Amino acid sequence: MIETNVSRHHQTFLQVIQSYYQLTKPRIIPLLLITTAGSMWIAAKGEVDPLLLLVTLTGGTMAAASGQTINCVYDRDIDYEMERTRHRPLPSGRIQSRDALIFASALAVISFTLLYVFANLLAALLAMSGIVFYVLIYTHFLKRHSTQNIVIGGAAGAIPALVGWAAVTGTLSWPAWVVFAIVFLWTPPHFWSLALMIRDDYAKVGVPMLPVIAGTTPTVRQIWLYTLVTVAATFSLIYPLHVSGVIYGVLAVSLGAVFIYKAWQLLHNPEDRNFAKGLFLYSISYMMLLCVGMVVDSLPFTHHVLNVVVDKAHSLMG
Repeated sequence: MIETNVSRHHQTFLQVIQSYYQLTKPRIIPLLLITTAGSMWIAAKGEVDPLLLLVTLTGGTMAAASGQTINCVYDRDIDYEMERTRHRPLPSGRIQSRDALIFASALAVISFTLLYVFANLLAALLAMSGIVFYVLIYTHFLKRHSTQNIVIGGAAGAIPALVGWAAVTGTLSWPAWVVFAIVFLWTPPHFWSLALMIRDDYAKVGVPMLPVIAGTTPTVRQIWLYTLVTVAATFSLIYPLHVSGVIYGVLAVSLGAVFIYKAWQLLHNPEDRNFAKGLFLYSISYMMLLCVGMVVDSLPFTHHVLNVVVDKAHSLMG
């Protein structure tokens, strides 16, 4: 393992804090939290306990940060070889592996404690299972050995939806698994579009991402298929489960149409990395806005407004 020996004594306190913050890959975490929140709001029928929400999101943040930190420790050798990751805290030597593992362990313990004390044991265990799955299944077994690394590994990123549902209800019912499935199916088109953009980096360090092993054209075909299945899965919350309504439905249709269009553009322009970039960036907005739709649609106020509008329309027609 390559680890640059840079003296930490030359870092100020704020620089040390910033280095540990960067170790958690903070840009990824908000997307995980919004799927947690969307699941919680549906489970609570729009009336989420503010303290439970705060604790669940905090615990989820720490669990995700723990997993990302361990991932950085494991991948520090290839991070050093890739230009875009060479300046991360571990390969640059700003943090040592032992310290990073202590930090990750502390985050996991705090996460479990918060969720167990303020939510329930199921939510706490699910959060820990997310760490284990991400580190052991994805990072250790799949990332460097299988083109299906993102497909199977996507389960780790979908577990926060289960954590949110379990925190509210203490159980896992069908709607929870549907939200899990939506995130799981969304992960391949999201990540493979990024992999198309940086496939040279992955090829350089021998990570068998699908674009590196199978090539561009088969990858964009897979992206197209997964996009279609993802959009179809979003409608399951409306029918047959009937846990979301009109507001969510309108967003699911409109956002899904754009998602499909961008995947179609990439399908017909597989070598143009601008289309891959466009799909990647939109996929982030797609998931975030879809979850916002889950939240807004579940609010009692929303149902009240819709009922008023319907009654008004009936009176005008009558």
